[in-house]
Amino acid sequence: MPAEMMPHSLPFRDADWQRARLDQFAAEMQQRRTIRNFSDRPVPRDVIERILAIAHGAPSGANRKPWRFVAVDDPTMKREIRVAAEKEERENYERRFPDEWLAALEPFGTNWEKPYLEIAPCLVVLFRVDWEEIDGKHVKNYYPIESTGLAAGFFITACHLAGLATLTHTPNPMEFLREICRRPKNEKPYLLMPIGYPADDCQVPKLQKLPLAARLQWNREGVI
Repeated sequence: MPAEMMPHSLPFRDADWQRARLDQFAAEMQQRRTIRNFSDRPVPRDVIERILAIAHGAPSGANRKPWRFVAVDDPTMKREIRVAAEKEERENYERRFPDEWLAALEPFGTNWEKPYLEIAPCLVVLFRVDWEEIDGKHVKNYYPIESTGLAAGFFITACHLAGLATLTHTPNPMEFLREICRRPKNEKPYLLMPIGYPADDCQVPKLQKLPLAARLQWNREGVI
């Protein structure tokens, strides 16, 4: 049965307004950086929930919202996550990662140790929900990978606009997150994201950003 429809419109904005608004937004977003040096300064739960409400508003396949956010601010649980993540990451750095990947990571100075998983005031574990049980039946969710990625993008943007830093951490394998958070098997760990303020002595790599022109094509211009 088709959904009930309702009117929708956006206020008209001329090109000058659009350019000014986008330039302002771009300038703010260009300050966003991934960090690994967090302060333990607390972030109120209602701020975290406002960020998650924005992320939850992301578009999704058939409006199924195929994701689960688990917010973790309990020190014992953060410790569990850190210990389990470091166990997997030590295996990665010492045995699993190919030399090419280790070489790619070298400029960032990362290793298997992840103290920020305890220091950051809150961790958000994002799960992908492939199917759900409704009225005793397994109901498939559509485009769960793509949809969850969109929610992650909204989340990262909302964190930055709230004056908070984050990190997209993907320890692999990540099944320990499902076990620690006590989520069912139909929910797959997607991202582990600390939230908080940068530490007073926080530093980030000075990177040369790839220009947009290297990743933008208009129509068939420049196609060989």
